[in-house]
Amino acid sequence: MTPLFHESREPLLNMDVGDCSSSRNDRDVQALPKSLGNRRRTGIGRAMKKALAALLFCLVPGSAGFPQAANVPVVATPIAIDPDDPAHRKFGRLRYVAGWHLTSRQRNFGGYSALRVEGDQILALADTGDHMRFRLSPDGVLSDTRFGRLTILPSYRGDRGDRDSESMTFGPEGDIWVGFEHGNAILRYAPEFKELIGMAFPPAMRKWSPNSGAEAMTRLDGGRFVVFAEGQAVAPHVHAALLFPGDPTNPKNVPFSFGYRPPLGYVPTDAQQLPDGRIAVLHRHFSLFEGFWTAIALVDPAAIKPGATVTGELIAELKPPLNVDNMEGLSITREGGRTMMWIISDDNQVPVERTLLLKFELMER
Repeated sequence: MTPLFHESREPLLNMDVGDCSSSRNDRDVQALPKSLGNRRRTGIGRAMKKALAALLFCLVPGSAGFPQAANVPVVATPIAIDPDDPAHRKFGRLRYVAGWHLTSRQRNFGGYSALRVEGDQILALADTGDHMRFRLSPDGVLSDTRFGRLTILPSYRGDRGDRDSESMTFGPEGDIWVGFEHGNAILRYAPEFKELIGMAFPPAMRKWSPNSGAEAMTRLDGGRFVVFAEGQAVAPHVHAALLFPGDPTNPKNVPFSFGYRPPLGYVPTDAQQLPDGRIAVLHRHFSLFEGFWTAIALVDPAAIKPGATVTGELIAELKPPLNVDNMEGLSITREGGRTMMWIISDDNQVPVERTLLLKFELMER
């Protein structure tokens, strides 16, 4: 079993195990197998039952971080952003650079909600805890595909129904923080997901609805973390958000709350800090009649204060008939002094949606 560690790399088992599942209550103990529940009558204490519940909740093992290259390839088909006019490339302050429709017969392919682009390496994390890594050359050739699953998942039943990895952000040494819906948890992994370092069920996120947890999360320069809720409203069209002073898996880093007002009709789906310090926030709009729309706004972190409501500056909208889908993952890179925005779509692993990887340049005013 993968060892569990917190911020100081001391074993989590030295901590109060109840902290691991702070959002759970006695009803969760009742969800234990009957053979365990019956021990109530044989003298097992309440603390032991909570410990067993917490361990079952926290320790759902997955496969190793990144296995060897898979035999099942991923096919990257180049696409124009505007099928009716391939020369149409400028949208607000974004200029379309390239894009691909990704397909694969890999069983767990799809559902990607978080993205990391570093050089020619692409990492995409799915709602299911599955992840995919590959290399993408400047001319669009894809190679070295590998698939894996998070080594530890915050799942009580052991199925997707009570876990949903939605956001991902990185530290300067390669550590990875992943935000989960349903349990409203944040887990910290060693580089390449090799082991779990820390986990938390922040009390400030405890009342967020199960499908509206840490949808967007980014680590700012200096070590602060910003987390946006997808659907938890604190006022009309204002979403709940938190700023942690440091690692959110460290209980000493108590966050303060603020509100985030996205562009009208949109919800936040991902965020990442730009080189100039501002936060780029990716958004989604959906309706049965209009399909998926995408918007990107910029937020000044200096405006984030306790109790404040922050409104982003809308810089681009992408709507049908443009080649967009359920865009949920965002990554920022630099190329020759230019800022690039990469976005990936979550196809929900259904045939009517697609996995699109799109690349834009952020244009200066």
